[in-house]
Parts: sequence; C-alpha cells; structure tokens
Amino acid sequence: MTSATLETPLDRYRGVVLPEWIDYNGHLNLAFYMVAFDHATDLFFDYVGLDRAYRLEQAGSTFAAEAHLLYQREVGEHDSLRITTQLIAFDEKRLRFFHRMCHARDGYQAATSENLSLHVDMKRRKVAPMPDEILRRLAAVKAAHDRLGPPEEAGRAIVRPPF
Repeated sequence: MTSATLETPLDRYRGVVLPEWIDYNGHLNLAFYMVAFDHATDLFFDYVGLDRAYRLEQAGSTFAAEAHLLYQREVGEHDSLRITTQLIAFDEKRLRFFHRMCHARDGYQAATSENLSLHVDMKRRKVAPMPDEILRRLAAVKAAHDRLGPPEEAGRAIVRPPF
C-alpha cells in the first residue's frame, strides 16, 4: 500500500439529520454533532485497522481524550451530511485527527471537530503502544493526508477572558 492509493481525506461517512436530533432552536442539537462525528471516527478507526476484529483479537481499543468542535453553519432536520477525516498526527499511543462536516447536497461546511484519542490496552485499561502493523498503516495514511496541508481550523482554542 502506498500513500498515493489511500483516500485523501478519508471520505466514508454519510448520514441524515434525524428528527430527534433537532433542538428547540430548530437545528441540529450540539450533542448530535458529536454523535455524527463519533460515527465518522468509528469509520476512520476501522480504516486504519482499529476495528472490531482488532478490539476482540488484540484487546486494544481507543479512548477519546479531547475534542474541539467548531460550529460554522446550521443544519436542519433531514439534511444530508458528509464527514471527511484527515489524520494530522500520531505517535505510538495517540492519534490526532480532524473531521469536516458538510451539507451533502449544498456542499457548505457546517462544523469541524479536532480530536485526540488514546490507544488503550483493555486488559489493563491503560494507555499502551499500538502494534507495529497499525503504526505502519497510520504512517501511510499520514503521508497521504499530509498532501492536504494542515486544516486551517486545527489547533484553535476558546478565547481566554477578558474577551
């Protein structure tokens, strides 16, 4: 496998805003942005080999450590969503990745999510190194995703008071 043959960015998630995801303002509730991003995260982890079979056979998994959501434009009930994923960085125990949520029909970017996940040995429930095979796959994905350049929104922080 070469970085030239990998999806850049990973473009697997498609979904629809369900009626129960709508809040009292008539748009997607903030909690359900995270639900959609979490589904995209699962697809990304499957893609790099951190899938169900890995979890069962190797007793390894990932835990979310940090996430930063940036809401940019509303989406409403029954809107179609598309989420892409870019691997920004990784080491033997951590993955930093970035999601873009777009309105699938109209194409506008609705939100982004920057995430840090930790690899965990589930027998000990402690952060642990990933197997070499996963690290090689991540290196190939990272090389492909580096061609995209860093996401403009990555690394943002909430402004500290005073505003």
